[in-house]
Amino acid sequence: MSAYEQKRKKKPLGMMALTGVISIGMYVALLTNQDLLNSTFAKGGLSAFLPILTAFLFSFVHGSFTGNFWTVLGVEAARKKKEAK
Repeated sequence: MSAYEQKRKKKPLGMMALTGVISIGMYVALLTNQDLLNSTFAKGGLSAFLPILTAFLFSFVHGSFTGNFWTVLGVEAARKKKEAK
């Protein structure tokens, strides 16, 4: 990709903002409802899987925000170069 094409590449500002707001909302909900969550997660049985699902959900949303954040800043992962034989 040329330098001109990289400049023209649209940055995911909207998606970054959306996932950031969702992430903040999830953390606020988690911290304001700790007693309810602790009592629900401690019931046992199938409720034992709820903390795992919650962790995956937080990881997915926060990871999406973080990836978009770095893309907006222009930081991208290095691509592996093919070795010439």
